[in-house]
Amino acid sequence: MSWLELRNAVRAPLERVPRHDFAELSAHLLEAVDRGERVCALVGWPDGASPRGGTRDATSAPGETELLAVLASDAAGVLRAARGVVKGRSFRSLTPQCPQLHLFERELAETCGLEPIGHPWLKPVRFTRASAEIGAMDFYRVEGDEVHEVAVGPVHAGVIEPGHFRFQCHGEEVLHLEISLGYQHRGVERALVAGDPRRRMHYAETLAGDTSVGHALAAAQAIEGLAGRAASPRAEAIRGIALELERLANHTGDLGALAGDVGFLPTAAFCGRLRGDWLNLTAAICGSRFGRGLVRPGGVGFDLEPERAESLQARAAAALRDVEPAVELLWSTPSVMSRFEETGRLASHDAAALGLVGPAARASDLARDVRSDFPSGIFRFAQLARAHADSGDVFARAYLRWLEIQRSAAFVLEQLAHLPGGALRTSCATLAPQHLCVSLVEGWRGEICHVVRTGAAGEITGYKVVDPSFHNWMGLALALRGQQISDFPLCNKSFNLSYCGFDL
Repeated sequence: MSWLELRNAVRAPLERVPRHDFAELSAHLLEAVDRGERVCALVGWPDGASPRGGTRDATSAPGETELLAVLASDAAGVLRAARGVVKGRSFRSLTPQCPQLHLFERELAETCGLEPIGHPWLKPVRFTRASAEIGAMDFYRVEGDEVHEVAVGPVHAGVIEPGHFRFQCHGEEVLHLEISLGYQHRGVERALVAGDPRRRMHYAETLAGDTSVGHALAAAQAIEGLAGRAASPRAEAIRGIALELERLANHTGDLGALAGDVGFLPTAAFCGRLRGDWLNLTAAICGSRFGRGLVRPGGVGFDLEPERAESLQARAAAALRDVEPAVELLWSTPSVMSRFEETGRLASHDAAALGLVGPAARASDLARDVRSDFPSGIFRFAQLARAHADSGDVFARAYLRWLEIQRSAAFVLEQLAHLPGGALRTSCATLAPQHLCVSLVEGWRGEICHVVRTGAAGEITGYKVVDPSFHNWMGLALALRGQQISDFPLCNKSFNLSYCGFDL
């Protein structure tokens, strides 16, 4: 078989994952992408070991690099995995035929020392502390009369993480935007393998601070899958509530920020406060507004007794009632709509070619949502109707957030009203040796992917994290083409991607 079919967060023996030479893997991968599948992850283990620590895989020889490709078929709800062996220090780049691989191949060049021959723009993904000069690289340049270049960052005026944006402009029109990140590479994936196992969930919660619940849930599911254990229905429901509260807080905050970017203060002011109401609901569950300490392998660290669940229901219903008029002001205000509509449009075929995920993909008419396509936990039994838009512009990305706010709030209220029984947590101390587990979670930005494998003693020897921002930053760059440079803040906020989730 060319691929091994996987289920979300269910382990599989490594020996069952087909192993090809790189040319065979390339052919199988391109064929699958042509069928409509997409790349969730492409990770390399030099000489059979994780580039961030771990042990050698006996199936690999010195001088070989084993690549693991994980694909998703959203329509079929199937994950597929296969391995490919690169002999030597180079391989033929697949990016010209499959653009969604462009960052994965650049990452392989950094982590594994491989050269993707024929890659159209091979430049750093992240800067490590060993880099001779952080930020030094080539940038694409447009030449011509009256063409000028505008450089922004990596140090910004506000309280924001470092990222560099290089605009090639003709007058006010943006011809090309190049985005450079990786200025605060933290080596978290290495720590997830080689660090103290007792801190593993802490690392997961801080992969992207505004997605603490999403990444913690992906990590917990992977550990549970490798341990062959499952959280109880009660724990799964509490996890689902926390995940949707995280979505509610961030979507509400984003709508307020979008209003602020076009100078519409009523919604900006209201949503800025209301974001805090959703965050405070999470704090009422576990003591942390970002949900830290709540999700743990095998279950949750906090319960919801009937009195607290009833209180949370009333507060969530009140928050939704307050959000509705503040957001509806956006759609009924012509000056707002004139700035939202037709701004930063990203065509569906471009979004598909880049492998976009989450709200950015759904706003460009791509039906992708882990909660319905690859359901796990509570979403196997209580699915949310998928929100959808098709214009691919700032309006679509904003309105889709409003649709998701309504559906997530309804989900939270339903779960709080009917919490099932079960233990809060079960032990996941022993992991199956030489197994692989792929865990997907629909975070508020989109698909979170954690790929974990174990060695001969059941120890974790490889850990790969793919934040949704890794897929989506290039979507922002394409959305700016042909726009006014003054549209950048609005377009940027409509994607609202993570720097630290990308830098890792």
